[in-house]
Amino acid sequence: MADDLHTRYMRATDIWNAHRAGCATCQDGTRCEAGAPLFERFARLQDAYLRRST
Repeated sequence: MADDLHTRYMRATDIWNAHRAGCATCQDGTRCEAGAPLFERFARLQDAYLRRST
């Protein structure tokens, strides 16, 4: 399960970073309509991964 969580976390990171790189709105700390759910998924998975890693 931990490997699956890590895989999902890394994938969400890649997707969020790719979106943010091409979105002027998401580069300044705010979230566009499309970027908000991507960031939320990334943040949720990051939190879950960090909780399991400690």
